[in-house]
Amino acid sequence: MKLKYMPLLLVPFYGFTQAAEIYNKDSNKLDFYGRLVARHQFSDTVSADGDKTYARIGFKGLTTINDTLQGFGQWEYQISGNVAEGQEGNHSRTRLAFAGLKHASLGSLDYGRNYGVIYDVESFTDILPVFGADTYTRPDTFMQLRAGGVLTWRGYDFFGLVEGLNLAIQYQGKNEDSSRAVRNQNGDGVGASLVWQSDYGLSLGTAYAGSNRTDAQQQKSGNNAGRAESLNAGIKYDTGKFLIGSVYAETRNMIWAGGSDWTLGDAGYGKWGAVTDRTRNIEVAAHYQFDNGFRPSVAYLQSRMDYNGISGNIVKYADISIRYFFNKNFSAHADWKINLLDDDSRVIKATGISTDNVLAAGMIYQF
Repeated sequence: MKLKYMPLLLVPFYGFTQAAEIYNKDSNKLDFYGRLVARHQFSDTVSADGDKTYARIGFKGLTTINDTLQGFGQWEYQISGNVAEGQEGNHSRTRLAFAGLKHASLGSLDYGRNYGVIYDVESFTDILPVFGADTYTRPDTFMQLRAGGVLTWRGYDFFGLVEGLNLAIQYQGKNEDSSRAVRNQNGDGVGASLVWQSDYGLSLGTAYAGSNRTDAQQQKSGNNAGRAESLNAGIKYDTGKFLIGSVYAETRNMIWAGGSDWTLGDAGYGKWGAVTDRTRNIEVAAHYQFDNGFRPSVAYLQSRMDYNGISGNIVKYADISIRYFFNKNFSAHADWKINLLDDDSRVIKATGISTDNVLAAGMIYQF
């Protein structure tokens, strides 16, 4: 079987709709992409208020090895623009860095820092300009979002048997060195996703990931369970102009709630932080792209946790946003996060999670 043309990126490529081709010769192709986000946020919560400007750049490369085999790679980096000169180091980060091979009939295999398979389905609701898709997915939380040391195999059209049915299997090696924050550690884990995409805009998907928790996580997180797990299922309908997506997810022994350190307090009276025993998460988001460039969006997100006999919401908000595209490279946006958490709930009083609204406004240049 001869290898058909393969897009430069084999996993879903979110946030960028175009890239600048900087090299294409002798079966080698290199695209450069980026975005500059000039954004200001307004909130009574200090950490959510103020300048949030940043720049993001990356490249995607592809080389044809023979009629059935191609090599590929991607790197992406983000630089904060809201800190003093010389202090960017703690605020800038590598988002993606992976390389791999794709075979015409055997699928693709890549390794490095990449998206976890849980995000294959979570992406159904990640459509808002600023907020959204944040009830249970966080970077470097096992295989929920972007993660390090993941080996990913992807097969397309279910081995040629079912068009549009894509299977992914992922392994993550342990990351437990002392320089890594305890909440961002992980033991060995495996995950898988199954997503069906129809020709008329309907997508259905489910994904599972399970990992061992490190000794430090069991000893210092308020939760001594030996394994962390997550499972989600979602549906999306996308006509090109209208999009609506919905995801339901559950996690066990995985999601951090509360204070910024690992010091536990009295859950009834004092501030505390711990890894939840369980979370149940709902996300629904929709937008419509008008021909004149306007794209209004609405969303609802909720995460309810259980920990040590306590239950309550740790995420609950509605979102209203609008984005205007001047052209494919430049847009402006306003995104209003309407917090629906109860100030008087036991969980909020104990954890200190913010219940403030946030308004974000800005402009984006991308290529």
